[in-house]
Amino acid sequence: MTEFVLSAEGICRHYDDGAARIDVLVDVNLAVRAGEMVAIVGASGSGKSTLLHILGLLDTPDSGSVTVNGVVSSGLGEAARSHLRNRALGFVYQFHHLLAEFSALDNVAMPLIVRRVSRRDARDQAARMLELVGLSARMDHFPGQLSGGERQRVALARALVGSPACVLADEPTGNLDRHTAHDMFRLLKEVNRDSRTAFVIVTHDDELAGLADRRLQMDGGKLVSDRSNRADPIAPTA
Repeated sequence: MTEFVLSAEGICRHYDDGAARIDVLVDVNLAVRAGEMVAIVGASGSGKSTLLHILGLLDTPDSGSVTVNGVVSSGLGEAARSHLRNRALGFVYQFHHLLAEFSALDNVAMPLIVRRVSRRDARDQAARMLELVGLSARMDHFPGQLSGGERQRVALARALVGSPACVLADEPTGNLDRHTAHDMFRLLKEVNRDSRTAFVIVTHDDELAGLADRRLQMDGGKLVSDRSNRADPIAPTA
C-alpha cells in the first residue's frame, strides 16, 4: 500500500465580498507520498498559497478534509491541530521569519523548545541541522549578520529540525537573487533525496518546479493538471 504523509480531499474555500461570493479553492484533491517533492504552480490569485495554508493546518476549509500522517484534521480542536502541525509539518516562507534577537542555533532549536525538549537536546539537534544545510560555522551568528541565502538556509534547518513528515514551502526562493536561488534549489533537492522528507512547494520559478517529482497546476482555484517530472512517472493521485 502506498504511504501518504499528506492528503486533501474535496477542499473548498470561498470569501464573501459584499454580496458577491469569491471561490478561492474548488474541490481540490491531492495526496503526497513520503519522500516526494511536489511543486504547485499557477498565476497569482489562483489559490496556491491558500491551499498551502490549509494543507499546513493554518487555515480551515469550508468543506473537505486534510489528513496529516494518517490523522484527519477536521474535528480537531485548535490545541490538537497545533500539536499535529508542530510534530508532522515544517514551514519555509519567502521571507525567513527568523527571530532577530536569537542566534541561528536558537532559531532552529525553537520548534523543539516549544515541544518542551530540553534546551541542551534542542540545541544539539539544531546544530546537526545547521551542519546539514552547510552553516555549522555560522550557528552563533544572528540573522542580521547573515546573508539572505544564509537566512533561508537557517529557515530550512528550522523546518527540518523536528523530523517532519512534510515541509511546506511558499516561494522559498522568491526573495533571493538568481545565483543564491539556484543554490537553494540544489539544497532543497539534496535534503529531499537524502532525508526522504516530503516537500510541497508553491513557486513561480520553472527551474525549481522542474526539480520536483510532480508539478500541480492551479487555475481559478482548481487543480487543472498533475504532471510527473520523472522518467519513471508516478501516477497522479488526484
